[in-house]
Amino acid sequence: MDEKTQIELEAASFRHLVEFLREKTEVQNIDLMNLAGFCRNCLSKWYMAAADERDIKLGYEEAREIIYGMPYSEWKDKFQKEASQEQLDKFAETNDNQ
Repeated sequence: MDEKTQIELEAASFRHLVEFLREKTEVQNIDLMNLAGFCRNCLSKWYMAAADERDIKLGYEEAREIIYGMPYSEWKDKFQKEASQEQLDKFAETNDNQ
């Protein structure tokens, strides 16, 4: 496979992942962190870092809006639930091991 095709496939896969996460609002970021070690905020940071590598000025809130499909504060108000003690314990356990 040539590099251009690989990049196109990777970009399409990324767009699909972002759209999937936008649709699955019931999946909380802490659940993603506990299961996969990354969340929507991580994707936002990676997106911002990729822009920075290309000398494109993109702030964290702008990157979050790209990933969340709306301002983060709006997503948080609409969809974020308070983390349970079990979720917090799992997060602490996972991060202690790193």
